[in-house]
Amino acid sequence: MSARPFTTPLRQVATHLRLQIRTTRALHRLPPRPVPLRHPHCLHQPKHHRRAGTFTANASSLFRQNPFSVSLAFFAILAGAGGLAYANYFYTTYITAAFHNYPEPVAQKLRRALYYTNSDPNPQEAMKYYRQALQISQDIGMDPFSDEIIGVKVLVAKLMEDVRQLGKAAEVLEILRGDCLEWMKQLGGKEYNRVKRTRVLLKTVGISVKLGELYGSPEVYDREMAEERLVWAVETLLKERQRRDSIRVTEGMSEEAMVEREGQWMTDSEMGAALEALAHTYEGKDQHYLASPLFLQALTLYPTKDCHAVILMNNLASSLAQQSPRAARATAAYASSTAITPSQAPTGPVATRESLLQNAEAWAQKALDIAATIQPPARNEECDIGCAVATHNLAEFAEMLGRKEEARGKYAEAISIARAVGLQDGVDNSSARLRRLGG
Repeated sequence: MSARPFTTPLRQVATHLRLQIRTTRALHRLPPRPVPLRHPHCLHQPKHHRRAGTFTANASSLFRQNPFSVSLAFFAILAGAGGLAYANYFYTTYITAAFHNYPEPVAQKLRRALYYTNSDPNPQEAMKYYRQALQISQDIGMDPFSDEIIGVKVLVAKLMEDVRQLGKAAEVLEILRGDCLEWMKQLGGKEYNRVKRTRVLLKTVGISVKLGELYGSPEVYDREMAEERLVWAVETLLKERQRRDSIRVTEGMSEEAMVEREGQWMTDSEMGAALEALAHTYEGKDQHYLASPLFLQALTLYPTKDCHAVILMNNLASSLAQQSPRAARATAAYASSTAITPSQAPTGPVATRESLLQNAEAWAQKALDIAATIQPPARNEECDIGCAVATHNLAEFAEMLGRKEEARGKYAEAISIARAVGLQDGVDNSSARLRRLGG
């Protein structure tokens, strides 16, 4: 018997299968799978990566395309970096380091005071923070005669001076000076306070010199007080120097041992500055017989080849020329009493007007001779100005002594020197004197 044929028609089977497929996809339909589009030209194209250029090459290319913008950006970046570096340096050096000796509560107030003094000037705010700093320092027990606290009080006086309140600046310094003197009276003689005594005395002398300057200013102009403070400063300097020299000689101490035991005293140039300040005060009062020995003594404290010595010689010459014979005798007596015997001092009679002018002439000529021997870097503007002034003074002295032709030549020379060094006042003064002589 032959096999029974498959009775289901092929068409029915196909129809059945299509129905099953539709039913199944209706139940589990998914989004059609995306088919990537392929460009026939990219089927087997290899990937090529462009090599990145060097920084220098890219920068050069960018600069060629935009020279102005690139230059501007470069300088802006450079300026920003420089400003940042300077700000950091300024803060570290002048803000933080300046107050590293102070306790932090005090330092905070001082930084604010410094900000309102220099960066954003506001005297009222600065003064408020200075007062707060001083109050905090008192509350926490800081030494009121330490360099730090004395320094704050000096800064308060400087703030007053900067805003042209010179009278108030003097008041602040007078209070500070009085406190220092009282401390020295009460505790300065104690054995354990030797070094501190020297330090406080040195501060007091400096304060007194500054007071002399303030009292001599046009805003205050109290000549008597200026003289009193400067005389005290000079006398104190000389007495203290004599005391230290006596101890060193008597006990056979070296300078180093003296400094270790007593503390560092004023340098010669600092002492000379105090003497010179007092001399100028006497000059302002036409008391040249008192100014001359002070200029002379200040001169002995400077090195021979020093440009400021040239200025002092000119001042001494001018002071001598303006003295009267009677005042000159007082000068000689004063010089003898204070043992002023500089080896370079011109010698000769000082009892007549002519001899005074001759002494003045000798000092002016010596100023020129000293200035001629000073070379850079030791030579500075003081030497150049000193040469112009000395030449003008020599012309005046020659004119006073009746040597008219010599005076004309010196005035012309003074004009030339003053013009060369940019001293217009010297040009004007010498020109006026030359015209008066008919030159």
